[in-house]
Amino acid sequence: MGYKETVEDMLAEIDRTLAHIDTGCLERAMRDLGDADRIFIAGAGRSGLVMRSFAIRLMHMGKQVFVVGENVTPGIGEGDLLVIGSGSGRTDSLVAFAQKAKSVGSRLLLFTISPESPIGKLADLVVLISAPSHKVLVEMDHSTSMQPKGSLFEQSLFLVLDYLVIELMKRANLRSEDLFSRHANLE
Repeated sequence: MGYKETVEDMLAEIDRTLAHIDTGCLERAMRDLGDADRIFIAGAGRSGLVMRSFAIRLMHMGKQVFVVGENVTPGIGEGDLLVIGSGSGRTDSLVAFAQKAKSVGSRLLLFTISPESPIGKLADLVVLISAPSHKVLVEMDHSTSMQPKGSLFEQSLFLVLDYLVIELMKRANLRSEDLFSRHANLE
């Protein structure tokens, strides 16, 4: 199998995964993101990198956003929103973040493969991304992936988060040029 065939198969996997997303959940996620005064972003490993890219886009939109674990991140509090991206929903550090956020009255939004996970049970809203993973067995019509480990989840998460950014931009009447004014200039 060559490049073209492999990429076509990868895109077909992504397409099938994204077709299973509950758009009602995405609408509620947009509302939560739009209403939040302060947004805290967390994830681990490759999912954490995807979540960091989401934090950058939210900052470009003018949102007050923080990445959990950075030295300049303040404490989370009542009324804040913690957004976690975790395929398994059971990474120890992320479970601890979720527990702390809920204990101080923050809302919790989770993007995951596993809604019944420890973080899923704490979340106010779960967006299910039904991507097969070695960490989580998911009942669906495409129970395997040709891609390594959690790649399909991470790719799908990236696209779902970019979709949310695009929709939030439309609702706020923001253009790409508006976001560029907040782009890093110490590069």
